[in-house]
Amino acid sequence: MGRVKRREVQSSMIRSVGYDEKARILEVEFVSGSVYRYHGVPRELFEGLLEAPSKGSYFLERIRGAFEYTRAA
Repeated sequence: MGRVKRREVQSSMIRSVGYDEKARILEVEFVSGSVYRYHGVPRELFEGLLEAPSKGSYFLERIRGAFEYTRAA
């Protein structure tokens, strides 16, 4: 899989997020520099993450633990 284009977000936890609609992969770059890809994520959750007042809370409540993930190189 190629690199997912990410956009920066305002968050103390998350630096940037991107979404591959065809593969349904959400890519999250944390402020630590670590990048993870969450598999099978519906587009609505990606859009919700972008619109959420607290990106970190939204991520923790709706994404982490709900989807398989891999660490991106």
